[in-house]
Amino acid sequence: MGKASRDKRDIYYRKAKEEGWRARSAFKLLQIDEEFNIFEGVKRVVDLCAAPGSWSQVLSRKLYLPAKLAPDAKDENLPLIVAIDLQPMAPIEGVIQVQGDITNARTAEVVIRHFDGCKANLVVCDGAPDVTGLHDMDEFVQSQLILAGLTIVTHVLKEGGKFIAKIFRGKDTSLLYCQLKLFFPVVTFAKPKSSRNSSIEAFAVCENYSPPEGFNPKDLHRLLEKVGSPSGVDDTDCVSGWLEGPNKVYIPFLACGDLTGYDSDRSYPLPKVAGGTYQSLDPVQPPIAPPYKRALELKKASPQGFRELENLSLDS
Repeated sequence: MGKASRDKRDIYYRKAKEEGWRARSAFKLLQIDEEFNIFEGVKRVVDLCAAPGSWSQVLSRKLYLPAKLAPDAKDENLPLIVAIDLQPMAPIEGVIQVQGDITNARTAEVVIRHFDGCKANLVVCDGAPDVTGLHDMDEFVQSQLILAGLTIVTHVLKEGGKFIAKIFRGKDTSLLYCQLKLFFPVVTFAKPKSSRNSSIEAFAVCENYSPPEGFNPKDLHRLLEKVGSPSGVDDTDCVSGWLEGPNKVYIPFLACGDLTGYDSDRSYPLPKVAGGTYQSLDPVQPPIAPPYKRALELKKASPQGFRELENLSLDS
């Protein structure tokens, strides 16, 4: 599909380039904030699985830049934003980049050092594995990514803080909901207007971080393993995540964003411009080290590159 065709079909893809966002996903975080006011009072924030950086851009524009441009701005009072990803990404003003694994507690130690020993008010995660199209498989892998993200959250999030994470809705979503409720008394699954209706994607908006009494972050996986089976344990309600029929757990679900605004599944005509046709813009910032970089290099070296690409082994 050509760029102009995609600009017509996907309004948020076009708007992202026009407004300087690295990806259309920026609008999802903006619309979540419109509904839940997640940035209020936030001074320290962590962006997990941050590359290519559209959510970090939102954090910079909504938190760091307004504080920096304020008449009484002082460097020591500026919000701190830490972005974590295994892949590097191009710099963003006010964003500290950490190349690390969100499943590793040592990464949390690096974050807290950047916060001068303090903890975050907000943790966001728009990460997702490469989808297979097998919804049950994708839902399971995505839920495991979120629970892995809790490794960081339980180490770096201040009590009373918020956690926003991408989820894939499916038949076992109620179990994930109950697991998140162990740490957050208020959990809402939200669907931003900019997220396609045809997608199983939604976002868990978790508020007022309150870990169980006596909880040690080192015990996270042991706790989740106990509640992650139908046997459950007596002192938690996670076993209810497995119930069906009239006893099934029903999850608060909310559409957010201007419901009369742009429809992400519609096609819109390209705007008329003076003196000619609309010129499609290039992406704001392509990935600087994509995992598929070698494949692109071989493809450009055609026709020999195509043969090499066909013979490219999985471990090369």
